[in-house]
Amino acid sequence: MRVVLAVAAVLLVMGAAPAAAAPPPAPETLCKVTDSRLGELSGLASDGEHWYAINDGGTKVQVFVLNHSCAVQKVLSASTDPYDVEDVARAADGTLWLSDTGDNSHKRSTVALMELKPSGGSVTLHRLTYPDGPHDTEALLLDRSGTPYLVTKEVFGDSAVYRPTGPLATPGPTKLEKVGSLTIHDTGTPGGPVGAFGSVLVTGGATSADGTVVALRTYTDAYLYPAPDGDVLAALKRNPVRVPLPNEKQGEALAFEPDGTLLSGSEGVGQPLRAVKNATSLVPAAPQREAAKPSAASGAGGSGSDDSPGVPWLPAAGIAVAVVLGGWFVVSRLRRRPRR
Repeated sequence: MRVVLAVAAVLLVMGAAPAAAAPPPAPETLCKVTDSRLGELSGLASDGEHWYAINDGGTKVQVFVLNHSCAVQKVLSASTDPYDVEDVARAADGTLWLSDTGDNSHKRSTVALMELKPSGGSVTLHRLTYPDGPHDTEALLLDRSGTPYLVTKEVFGDSAVYRPTGPLATPGPTKLEKVGSLTIHDTGTPGGPVGAFGSVLVTGGATSADGTVVALRTYTDAYLYPAPDGDVLAALKRNPVRVPLPNEKQGEALAFEPDGTLLSGSEGVGQPLRAVKNATSLVPAAPQREAAKPSAASGAGGSGSDDSPGVPWLPAAGIAVAVVLGGWFVVSRLRRRPRR
């Protein structure tokens, strides 16, 4: 009886086990992109009043400026002929960064980032080279300082993270360095053009307006990483919150509204732009301690809607009981690892 009472007392001190996190809200359709000029929507950015959309590929730089009814208001263009534009990001000063980094055949000797002012005009070209050969990359992330990070698209979900080794040259090339990696797992979320592989292929990225949340997407899901200090690489070491984006035909576009709403879109005329409102609020506070190896980022996707790290409650309770009772009998029963 004394053992039972002691255990009960410890459990009362520790508190009840926390309830499972509620699943994130389902994305809501805002409007449909019916303009035939945007049949291969691949990247998206927002300034709160307008959406900036790009096509996959193309023979010249084009950024389509949409209103919140998905209607094209104007087109920012330049004569520069890109190879395969895959993503777009908006810097704090309004500059649009286009990621000409697609390489399905893994044959490009250089890739490029292009700067375009929101007023249009000429493009500033920055060529880049990988240290380890060609990669197909569809996700661009900008940190608060404007430093770009490229996240590769890998068929088995083991993506690499690259950034420039120094200031971007014009036209370059500037060397890239590999600064991390992350693994995306199959989730079973339906959608995409390639079956089960669709949930592990990174097809787009975005950073919240204040830089405190970093997001990557696959054809079927988005992953939101906490970045309270604006450090993209540190964020990608943490466990993300998974937000399912089911049943998108070929989901590649991802963006944040200034208010924290997450936007997603798919290739194909007539496909919807969808929103998960207040998505940044789904991301828990980041842990104080970072991973031991700063060069290796890891994100474990596909394990639930909230994968925030922490010590499991039950083993912690077991340790406390052991201290109170000093008895191996109680310890052997309370230090069981919970199911994952």
